[in-house]
Amino acid sequence: MTATTSIMPRAFAVWFKDLGRWDASSFQRIKWHWPEKIMAPIGSVLKLRKERVDRKLFMFSDLQPITIHFDGSIEKRVLDSNREYSMDLWFARAGDIVVAKIDLKNGAVAMVPPDWQNVVVTGHFAIYEPDRSKLLPEYLLRIIQANFFKAHLWRNKVGAEGRKEVKLDFFEKESIPIPPMAEQEAIVASWRKAQRDIAATRKRAEKLEAKLPSMVYQALGTPPPISERIADKCLVMWWKDLERWSFNYLSRSSQGLLGYTKSKFPIEPLGTHLVGTMNGYCIKPVAGPTPHKMLKLNALNPAVLDLTARKFVVIPKKIAARFSIHKDDLFICRSVGSYDHVAKCAIATEDAPDTVFPDIMIRVCLKQSLLPAFVCEVVQTPLGRSFFQSNARTAVGMWKIGAEDIANFPIPVPPLPVQREIVERIAAQRRVIARERETAERLSRDIAAEIEALILGTKEIGDL
Repeated sequence: MTATTSIMPRAFAVWFKDLGRWDASSFQRIKWHWPEKIMAPIGSVLKLRKERVDRKLFMFSDLQPITIHFDGSIEKRVLDSNREYSMDLWFARAGDIVVAKIDLKNGAVAMVPPDWQNVVVTGHFAIYEPDRSKLLPEYLLRIIQANFFKAHLWRNKVGAEGRKEVKLDFFEKESIPIPPMAEQEAIVASWRKAQRDIAATRKRAEKLEAKLPSMVYQALGTPPPISERIADKCLVMWWKDLERWSFNYLSRSSQGLLGYTKSKFPIEPLGTHLVGTMNGYCIKPVAGPTPHKMLKLNALNPAVLDLTARKFVVIPKKIAARFSIHKDDLFICRSVGSYDHVAKCAIATEDAPDTVFPDIMIRVCLKQSLLPAFVCEVVQTPLGRSFFQSNARTAVGMWKIGAEDIANFPIPVPPLPVQREIVERIAAQRRVIARERETAERLSRDIAAEIEALILGTKEIGDL
């Protein structure tokens, strides 16, 4: 069941007495299906807490500042313990509801966990103590995080352009259903159970994905790395083993993270099997729409090149033809600000003449002796990517690899039937992973719709 607000027609009438604002976007109302006696203003079950921190009694290191995210999650901020504070701070006690004023329009409302101590916020937040005899705080959070309610908050933001926010008095006066505590608890319990099921499904997908490198290592007769953790900053190596002075290179060398060095198949430089490599095109995106698009970095999906991750660009047809996507092209991230993204790669499974690849990627075209999908799977194992990460150069905050690094990449070269078998086994595992993730997403959508229906009153608690 999908819970939605009533959709307003383009032309409609509103009583003048009902006009709180002239903004047409605020005319749309939430259509609740609860008896009127159940409805009550949010402020009737929340009490504003204003408990100022006494600077004479507390140092900043004794306090715990927080961050509230749009999804209603709360996070401890880690700050320099030696710093002090000049602004006024306010205590938020365990179980309190904390509202980020500027981001209330996005649903930035959270509850302080019961075991957190000395939580503080600045005046940019509002702190409320819930009336627990009438309101389960988690139930209120489910209302605020419901898609229809977040859309309602967004429609009712006011202020100067770029600084619009939902005022606290509007938030406090907004009526919501306050059913008996047993019904609130049932709604929250249903949501929690679904979250456990979703987390378990995602965990299964993560475990299956973690097995992919081992499947490649086993098929190639390659021992796994000694360790994938960062080495200690103090290490000892033989002088004869020093090939470079880079600590990054040396630390990864001590863990066996310099690429493939052992296999039951011949290990050859990838350059032996290259037709050629080519850096992408550099141009700024535009608002669009335009005839041509350019890939984003997140198009480099381990399973397949994601052609939906694109941005609009204006380029001549000659440029589009030169840098367009062709089936079986292998794309490797060559220049990026994040070390963890060095050598991310993906295979194009179809032609895309209207899409070009950016200069942060390099296109790799292979001879028939190596399957592009096989090379992609080998490169994106921890052993494969570690070769490129160990050889990456950094300047002005960017990590870079080049065509020479790709040509020097040591890759085991089994016969084509073995390559094909490895690719098929990995693909089968990825299909299982995809099904698990689809299940998690479906569960997430279903529980969101169900909770919204329960909150709106279009579904009975007894139907759970």
